[in-house]
Amino acid sequence: MEQGRHGTAAARPETGVPAQATPSARGEHVHDEGEYAYGPHRARRMPQRHSVRGQVLDALRKALVSGELVPGEVYSGPALGERFGVSATPVREAMQQLVLEGAVEVVPNRGFRVASRTPRDLAELAEVRALLEVPALLRLARTVPSERWLELRPLAEAAVAAAAGGDRAAYAEADRAFCRAVLGLTGNRQLVGVADELHRRAQWPGPQQTDGAAEHTALLDALAARDVTAVEALGNRHCGICS
Repeated sequence: MEQGRHGTAAARPETGVPAQATPSARGEHVHDEGEYAYGPHRARRMPQRHSVRGQVLDALRKALVSGELVPGEVYSGPALGERFGVSATPVREAMQQLVLEGAVEVVPNRGFRVASRTPRDLAELAEVRALLEVPALLRLARTVPSERWLELRPLAEAAVAAAAGGDRAAYAEADRAFCRAVLGLTGNRQLVGVADELHRRAQWPGPQQTDGAAEHTALLDALAARDVTAVEALGNRHCGICS
């Protein structure tokens, strides 16, 4: 520990945080590949900080999408921490984020219950997604050159491959990545962010359905052909609107 001129712990120059306030105390993991001592004649390397909370949040999201975490079941922070090999603290922090997203709810003195989505919940999410996404798709169909859609074909094919392999969590990620890339051509970051959050909420809890994977390539073909009728129909179906 570095000492200041009066014997107190000195702040690290790159963060301003006292040396004793280690990253682990803030829920972070530090992978330190040879941080060197401070001094005018010594090189030092910045530590690489990885958020345990973020890693746990990603793992929990995948478990929700895959159905590993079952709707209606209650899970405690310590039990999930043991499953992921971490303390209960980052699990609880990640779960609080999922509470805000509507995926789980707090059960006092017990833990967190995975939320159950009713058909009405899913229908409302689909309607809001369609209201946002379909007009954007129609505008893109009229304005984006055909060759630009060819650049997104690998993303569509990745979703199809994940579905064919039966990896529901991978399909959910590929599905959202495809949608972000398509809507990203609008240049509207707010639209992309809101649509992605709605898409995420529609994906959990419970196993992600993969039977619409082929619609990714069909939608690209319709966009490239500027077939607005097909784009509207496929866009609605992809959002979950039944025709």
